[in-house]
Amino acid sequence: MERTLITNLPQHIDEEVTIQGWLHTLRDQKNMQFLIVRDRTGLVQVAHYKKGDLDLAEKISTLGTESALTITGKVVENKIVKLGGLEIQLQDLTVEGAAEIPLPFEPFGEYLPEQDFRLDWRYLDLRREVNRLIFEIQTTAEQAMREYWLEHDFIEIHSPKIMGAPSESGAELFTIPYFETTAYLAQSPQFYKQMAMAAGYERVFEIGPVFRADPSFTSRHMTEFTGVDMEMSWIKSHEDVMVFMERWLAHTYKKVLDTHGKEIENAFEVKLEVPKVPFPRVTMAEAHQLLDEIGYDLPAEKKYDLDPGAERAIGAHFKETEGHDYVFVTEWPNEARPFYHMLKPDDPDLTRSFDLLGKGLEVATGAQREHRYDVLKTQALAKGLTLEPIQNYLNYFRYGTPPHGGFGFGLSRFLMILLDLSNIREAVYLFRGPTRLTP
Repeated sequence: MERTLITNLPQHIDEEVTIQGWLHTLRDQKNMQFLIVRDRTGLVQVAHYKKGDLDLAEKISTLGTESALTITGKVVENKIVKLGGLEIQLQDLTVEGAAEIPLPFEPFGEYLPEQDFRLDWRYLDLRREVNRLIFEIQTTAEQAMREYWLEHDFIEIHSPKIMGAPSESGAELFTIPYFETTAYLAQSPQFYKQMAMAAGYERVFEIGPVFRADPSFTSRHMTEFTGVDMEMSWIKSHEDVMVFMERWLAHTYKKVLDTHGKEIENAFEVKLEVPKVPFPRVTMAEAHQLLDEIGYDLPAEKKYDLDPGAERAIGAHFKETEGHDYVFVTEWPNEARPFYHMLKPDDPDLTRSFDLLGKGLEVATGAQREHRYDVLKTQALAKGLTLEPIQNYLNYFRYGTPPHGGFGFGLSRFLMILLDLSNIREAVYLFRGPTRLTP
């Protein structure tokens, strides 16, 4: 018999059905057994009269919660049942996968163990409805992102993650043996996005893995994460990239709100709103002045940068004064940016670049790139780089590359912002950090 999802049971009153799911709860009483069974669409009560089949009753009595079951029975109305006013009268039960007793932890218990222990048993943790919802939301968000790109004539690329030269800088690199040489795991698809600009593709995007050998143990860092990247040609400045990005992000919010707004409010107590466009813009110099005015003491080593506390302070200020969750911090000092960011023509100490802060958390970095071969070489040398390792990259700019720019955007950080999650480990399917390589 074809499987029926629990959400569709009201359409099958007085019919025999087969459902498949997990044993959520078992109430084993003197004469009756009540199994609460869960599939991806909901819960249903299954009733069994013990004396009707003693062998089946014995089998049910030995079941551990979270066992995977196939159940056949008749759907009947029962108004006293809280789960939809119906139940299944059990006819047959097959244990597809028995759950050992006891479980490492009760995923649906009143108290959950600490996060690191739950990550050891991530597949059990993922059975909680709230976790499934996170990845349903992620799926909708990615679909919306792609939808907007495709509506604006972008094409999708998939660039290599094993590279012969660093994609950003010499820091935070994972090196791997590669036959007779050394290779690197990609820190971003940056160079390959720019290659697509040189190839005349004009507008490309990529969603894929990014690797950073960052020893941080914060609530927002990972050593492997999903990067969302875009690059577009024939721009006038980084402002063109920011305008595109804020509209793209507003479109994504709208799709998520339309699809999951009520679920998000119920599960996360977040009343989702589409961010207003345009987002505020503040230069780095203005951001530092603002921090001085509100009394935030930025560490001396961050004179060209922002630390997490400064990002939160700036985010809180614009939320309070302008009602915005997102703000662009622009015109970063050259000292804080990679060699391929374009310098401001009227002030070469600054770059045509930006970070996007969402609720005080950095979620994206973008810029107009330097596309002129001779200028790019000069900037690389000024940063202390040797040209030979990056010559293949520099070659992209020798035979007619248009002005271009783009951004890199953290998918899991976006989910943190969207759902007010306190830790990025909750926003990623499987977390990778300095001390976690399993599961």
